Amino acid sequence: MLQEVFYWIFNMSIIATFTGVLVMIIRQIKKIPRRITVFLWIIPFLRMTLPVGVNSPYSLMTFLSKVATRTVVVYEPNENDRISMMNIVQAADTYSPITYKVNVLEKVFDIASVIWIIVAIVILLVLAITYFATINENKAASHFKDNIYFSEKVTYPAVYGIINPKIILPLAYKEKDVDLVVLHERMHIKRGDNLWRILAFAIVAVHWFNPFAWVFFKLFLADIELACDERVLAKLGDGGAKEYAISLLESRQKTSLFVSAFGGARIRARIENILSYRKMTGLSLIVFIVLLGSIFYVLLTNAE
Repeated sequence: MLQEVFYWIFNMSIIATFTGVLVMIIRQIKKIPRRITVFLWIIPFLRMTLPVGVNSPYSLMTFLSKVATRTVVVYEPNENDRISMMNIVQAADTYSPITYKVNVLEKVFDIASVIWIIVAIVILLVLAITYFATINENKAASHFKDNIYFSEKVTYPAVYGIINPKIILPLAYKEKDVDLVVLHERMHIKRGDNLWRILAFAIVAVHWFNPFAWVFFKLFLADIELACDERVLAKLGDGGAKEYAISLLESRQKTSLFVSAFGGARIRARIENILSYRKMTGLSLIVFIVLLGSIFYVLLTNAE
């Protein structure tokens, strides 16, 4: 059973790599705002999570199936509709249960599946322990107002927690104007960014053997910050970019996996994105939504 699970996880990881690389290419198009491209990371993460998909003649997988993949149908309610799994490894003759083409492949997947599950469990346990330790460390923070706290144990402003998130500021910020900092952190809370961080990391932990998964995760975290900046600028309106960029420079610090930090991600990239920010028109929003929908359709559907 474990061996079969790993076989399909391995397949899913390869397919996610194809889609994630395309997302990496698309995000290089400067005219597409980060608050749009950040949603594209859903595609490789879903590919790493969902083993099945709906078939389509317009899928990227339809093109790949001509050279590198085959489709394994798992449900066919009628001749026009199918739900299938994409099989890139193609190491088996049958799939329910899996029977491998040669015995050595069965032994390889047996050993690999045990190593895979042990490492995945260890990573997830470390994630859980570190998360709760981080939350516990800030219980002594002093309350300022609303969900804003000050703590001597933090060195940069950030949102901690998921269910009842707190904005925790360093003690040094008591003497500063924190309005823009708090606005940024509240935008993270509104967007649920801490939850998406944890979910993305948990998915990558399952696919720890795939180096591309870690690259996608790093870029996803960067795009979360860039998208949050753009949402803040939209709220500030015209003339707020320069002041916001200055506040960001004053708060630059290293970020953490478990928190959404005001000074997180690459400062230079964020400053450039802030200064080049343009408000979206109604027409451009419609165009971007159609573009997103098209990309989702092509990359999330399976081959006919």
